[in-house]
Amino acid sequence: MSVLEVVRAGNANGPVVTADRSEFLNHLWQDKNAVTRADQLVSYIGDQAAPEVIDDMLAGLNQVGMSIRLTPYVLDLIDWQNATTDPIRRQFLPMQSELEPDHPCMSVDSLGERHTSPAPNLVHRYNDKVLFLVTSVCPVYCQYCTRSYAVGQDTAALQKDRVASPAGWQAALNYIRSHPEIEDVVVSGGDIARVKPQNIRMLGEALLDIAHIRRIRFATKALSVQPMKFLTDEAWFSAIADVARKGREMFKSVFIHSHFNHPREVTPLVEQAMRRLFAEGIYVRNQAVQLRGVNDSSETLVELTKALGRINIQPYYVYACDMVMSTEHFRVPIKKMQRFERELRGATAGFNTPLLIVDAPGGGGKRDVHSYEYRNDEFGITGYRAPAVNPDRMYYYFDPLRSLSSSARNQWLAPGGVQAILDRLGLTSYLSVAAQ
Repeated sequence: MSVLEVVRAGNANGPVVTADRSEFLNHLWQDKNAVTRADQLVSYIGDQAAPEVIDDMLAGLNQVGMSIRLTPYVLDLIDWQNATTDPIRRQFLPMQSELEPDHPCMSVDSLGERHTSPAPNLVHRYNDKVLFLVTSVCPVYCQYCTRSYAVGQDTAALQKDRVASPAGWQAALNYIRSHPEIEDVVVSGGDIARVKPQNIRMLGEALLDIAHIRRIRFATKALSVQPMKFLTDEAWFSAIADVARKGREMFKSVFIHSHFNHPREVTPLVEQAMRRLFAEGIYVRNQAVQLRGVNDSSETLVELTKALGRINIQPYYVYACDMVMSTEHFRVPIKKMQRFERELRGATAGFNTPLLIVDAPGGGGKRDVHSYEYRNDEFGITGYRAPAVNPDRMYYYFDPLRSLSSSARNQWLAPGGVQAILDRLGLTSYLSVAAQ
């Protein structure tokens, strides 16, 4: 019996509830009817996709580090007749047939966030900026999540750390207050869309009241996956708007950082949400991730960049996919990213062109994709320096194994292969640093 047959046999809940337009456009209905289990997914899809495709997805979900949570809005964006190649499906619902073995240098916490956390809920890597993790839940779960070590529910493949509990908020605020060099706070998680309005207001006002804080960035994917949150959750939207208004009165900046990866995500409903934010004077920047099979062409990146610009979202970053669990099939080689950047630049105004960057594994921070100081093509190794973080260290990103010759792949995967390759290249110090 296939996975699909097992799930259907045990499904006692019937199909996902249907809705009229007013219900569908309400954030509460979207939350209530979010798909969080395999049987709900099967009920929703029904006969829209072939049984073997659904079975492939269910098998894939058993092998990855992220749990499933999808709003009906996102599910409706997927072209189920072409599900195997659909760029929206690919971001949220893995298929077993497309997964690839992890690179041997993969790390569950590839950015080393847990090693640069001086207080609960905080990551302090750059001198004047902190990342404030206020929740571990999101409106949807992306399969390439940088923070899969902590975000979402435990999966069969990964037990999560609990690093974003509200119990740590006051200790985090006290740390920020006691470090006058900090000017910039990114409030993230998880996703602030899952933070209650009174807590948005409390956290935002507490940060603004710290004299040395000049900028607050609220990070949320809700604009792309649940835009009705900005249109129907009046208390939550008002909390964001009030914090931004207070910031302007204090000559401080309050931004929203969004996360769109494909032009099909830029819908008329997103434009409605952006018109409301724009009317409140709230500036929005976008951070995308370069994902194979989603946006790995200069044509798609140009289309995404222009679509965002038309609705007053500034394209800010396009990240290389981080080297976290179960993301090897998403990752794009560094040289290909460099080509995309060259082809993207000049297609529209420079201020509206995103930077293509590598968030250097091990905690090196964001480096321009072109700025490497070491490169080995045979084994797909790119080294970046980050003097503001650690002037004495090189941080390495490793190309996906599929992009290498069969000889290089076999050497990486051989017993003791990582040590042998790094020894030969004189990079052995990477092992001791990466293990810290």
